Amino acid sequence: MLTVSLPDGSRREYPQPVSVAEIAESIGPGLAKAALAGKVDGQLVDTSHVLEHDAEVSIVTDRDDDGVEVLRHSCAHLMAQAVQRLFPEAQVTIGPVIDDGFYYDFSYSRPFTPEDLSAIEQTMAEIVKEDLGVERSVLARDEAVELFRGMGEHYKVEIIESIPSDEPLSFYRQGEFIDLCRGPHVPSTGKFKAFKLTSVAGAYWRGDSNREMLQRIYGTAWPNAKELRLHLKRLEEAEKRDHRKIGKQLGLFHFQEEAPGMAFWHPKGWTIYQTIQSYMKRKQDDNGYLEINTPQLVDFSLWEKSGHAAKFSEEMFTVESDNRQYAIKPMNCPCHVQVFNQGIKSYRDLPLRLAEFGSCHRYEPSGSMHGLMRVRNFVQDDGHIFCTEEQIQSEVARFNEFLFGIYRDFGFDEIVLRLSTRPQKRVGSDELWGQAEDALKQALDATGLDWQLAPGEGAFYGPKVEYSLRDCMGRLQQCGTIQVDFFTPGRLGAQYVAEDNSRRTPVMLHRAALGSFERFIGVLIEHYAGALPVWLAPVQAVVMNITDNQADYCREVGDSLKSKGFRVGLDLRNEKIGFKIREHTIQKAPWLLVVGDREAQSGSVSVRKLGGEDLGKMTIEAFSERLGGEVARRGRTG
Repeated sequence: MLTVSLPDGSRREYPQPVSVAEIAESIGPGLAKAALAGKVDGQLVDTSHVLEHDAEVSIVTDRDDDGVEVLRHSCAHLMAQAVQRLFPEAQVTIGPVIDDGFYYDFSYSRPFTPEDLSAIEQTMAEIVKEDLGVERSVLARDEAVELFRGMGEHYKVEIIESIPSDEPLSFYRQGEFIDLCRGPHVPSTGKFKAFKLTSVAGAYWRGDSNREMLQRIYGTAWPNAKELRLHLKRLEEAEKRDHRKIGKQLGLFHFQEEAPGMAFWHPKGWTIYQTIQSYMKRKQDDNGYLEINTPQLVDFSLWEKSGHAAKFSEEMFTVESDNRQYAIKPMNCPCHVQVFNQGIKSYRDLPLRLAEFGSCHRYEPSGSMHGLMRVRNFVQDDGHIFCTEEQIQSEVARFNEFLFGIYRDFGFDEIVLRLSTRPQKRVGSDELWGQAEDALKQALDATGLDWQLAPGEGAFYGPKVEYSLRDCMGRLQQCGTIQVDFFTPGRLGAQYVAEDNSRRTPVMLHRAALGSFERFIGVLIEHYAGALPVWLAPVQAVVMNITDNQADYCREVGDSLKSKGFRVGLDLRNEKIGFKIREHTIQKAPWLLVVGDREAQSGSVSVRKLGGEDLGKMTIEAFSERLGGEVARRGRTG
């Protein structure tokens, strides 16, 4: 007999090997119809998967996150099949799941048009009606190469030949379409209820700008039409909030081909940048961090000693001078160890918290760069805490308190925490890993917030916690992190004198609150649609006259507010006041101060708030007090 344990604690026995689909059918016909996949002892499998031993089993439907991912993965194959029906000469390459959707890269002789996307969608709908069974098979490498070469799928042949010979090759077939894939997939094409192709873009084969350009078709799939409509509405809103569009509209920054992936900051954008940096400097000073600065160019040998060269050399920019090879630093951690190594450190010096607004450069493929969100040059609010093993938990708890206060100041109240634990390939003893993971778990439990476990996704040098902010459109933006590192300090010779006078290697905690300034500013722009909280706004108030008669008084108002530390603009142009108000509203100025003869005579201003609220006349002192209160609240809502 074969025993199956179900999520509700019940057990079912079967006299012989049984498939996931048969288990679902034995529970009920409704579940069998809804089944998209299964989980066997935590492993996601097809419904055709046969159990031959006792196991814990759950049936995966479109109500589960795993089910939605299977749906989207399978929908990529549905799209590829439709493309090849319409365009038989198109070659399929790679088609993964991404956040809220999927894509597939194709090689085809001409660009796909919006009309093509509509035709592909229609053909996808026809294949859904055909309700084709999806079958998994395993082929030997030579057999697979011969199959795809005969189909003219040269990209697939290249992929298959690049896979290690000892890895099994699984394939999925639906009707005339077959593709290399690990799966799992839905049992038939009739399972799709709501999907949409959203866009097409160029993408280099395997992300290599020296290889040929392919066409990437993006799509999305959802359990039902209602969720699809809501998603498309979110996409429409996201397009309006695109930080690249708003950045150009507000004159914050720009990019150009002469410096790909590197932002040119304009005065207003740089004001935002410096405001955030000054704020972070104060917060770090208050939390016991010592600010340092380390070189941009460092001999390549240091990156070899730290292990970064072996893992990240393809992402590093290098230069040669004086017969030496240097790397433009892609991260700050090896340099921070060099600062720690200067002079003898005692256990009494720990924890030692070092921080740097470190400018880093990493090679990102041209097709992957995306405005401020993914760049080649960025500045991190980087910090490294050198501590003992016993101090890990208290330092992580301290960092959590530090971090949550920062996020509230920027207006983010919902934070998702994720703990990534030991991967298969790692350094350090299991005992050390267990101690670090337990310390992180206890520190996370102390927050009172729910957190997610990501088994096996830690760095090779230690476990880590990732902090993601949920923006106004419900998207998660991973910004903060704290990582336990048992590896780098020892590799770079860091030691401290312990209480018993022995020499020991410190633990290094890598931590960042915002991540990169560039990306965080992009997140802020989209979250607030450019209308930043007053404390971050590059221009906090604009003083404008109705006629030239009030120009001198406007200057007095501006000077008075500037003397109190506010960022104030003057608009004394010979334009109608309605035009000025509209223009500064478009520029997202939080406060508009209008001055006519009556205001000038009474020593007041007429106050309008962004959004159109008219607060009437105020004295300069009253408005200054109100503006100061709003700046002091930062982005907090309560």
